Amino acid sequence: MARSSVASFVLALGLLATAAPQPAAAGDIWFTDGEAAIRGYDTVAYFTEGRPVEGKREFTHRWMDAEWRFASAVNRDLFAAAPEKYAPRYGGWCAWAVANGYTASTDPHAWKIVDGRLYLNYSKGVQRQWDGDIPGNIARGDGNWPGIRKNLEAK
Repeated sequence: MARSSVASFVLALGLLATAAPQPAAAGDIWFTDGEAAIRGYDTVAYFTEGRPVEGKREFTHRWMDAEWRFASAVNRDLFAAAPEKYAPRYGGWCAWAVANGYTASTDPHAWKIVDGRLYLNYSKGVQRQWDGDIPGNIARGDGNWPGIRKNLEAK
């Protein structure tokens, strides 16, 4: 591994180590900012507009013990009809963190759609680490998620 890659990896580990995992409410596996899933961003817009778009309070939908906000009634209705299609993987928690066995909050601007699924990361810097081995990180995340989810649901 190149020296700059090692330094970036160590920096990412340090950032994640200092990021306090967000507590989940009882039965709630979704990362929220205390109000809405994925910090109030419209999860459908990642797919339809190819960018993060803030949701509005007048277009909400309740799913999996979380409030989801949308930029329009159309996006809200698309989500309500097929939430599993649009919801981010790993409960909206950082995909890189889940791949490494823990949870961390996410930045709605650090995202990627892979094979029709939305993945969020803690920051754009952490996302670059995740991007370094997307298939491996997804495989590890998929393996870790059932245990992490069980722990979140038990809280």
